[in-house]
Amino acid sequence: MYIVCVAACPTGVAHTFMAAEALEITGKKRGHDIKVETQGSLGTENEITADDLSRADAVIIAADVAISDKERFDGMIKLECSVSDPIKFGDAVFEAVEQEVANG
Repeated sequence: MYIVCVAACPTGVAHTFMAAEALEITGKKRGHDIKVETQGSLGTENEITADDLSRADAVIIAADVAISDKERFDGMIKLECSVSDPIKFGDAVFEAVEQEVANG
C-alpha cells in the first residue's frame, strides 16, 4: 500500500519529527510505501503532492493540533490519532489503517 501521513504537534518540534520517523520506520517494516509530511515550527516539509494523493490508499494524520489543508484528504480512507500514537503504538496505528483498506 501507499500511505501518506501528516505529523504535527503543538510546538512543532520534537514530537512532530519523532512521529514522522516512527511512521516511516513502522510503515516500511510492514511493507508499505510511505510519505510523511511534517507541519512544524519550520513550516510544512516534504509536502504531499496531488500525485501522492492520487496514488494513496490511505492517510494517517498524527496530530494534536489542526493541520493545514486537511480538506485535501476528504473522501480518502483516513486514520486520525494523537502525534504520540505512532511513537508508542506504531503497529496498532498501521493495523487499523490496513483493516480499513481491507474493508474498502
